[in-house]
Amino acid sequence: MDKGYDAQALRQKLRQHGIRAQIPKRIWKTKKHRGRPISVSVPRFQAERTFAWFQKKYRRLVVRWERLAACFAAFLALAIIHLWVHRLLVG
Repeated sequence: MDKGYDAQALRQKLRQHGIRAQIPKRIWKTKKHRGRPISVSVPRFQAERTFAWFQKKYRRLVVRWERLAACFAAFLALAIIHLWVHRLLVG
């Protein structure tokens, strides 16, 4: 893991844009487990399967080209609706 990105200036820039940092804080040999723990709420195989579904037609969701969270959420909703309608009609 590259710990060179843990800098106060970078964290402040992220906060200005409304982003909560997922960067683990730099751990020195004498200090243990500083920073916010990253929680895993979805098992990895479910997340990977979802990315595989989106990879087929909705590559922009996997690559995350959308910069605004609202645009990403809207495109995600459209993709899910399209997948469910296709699944209901075809099979």
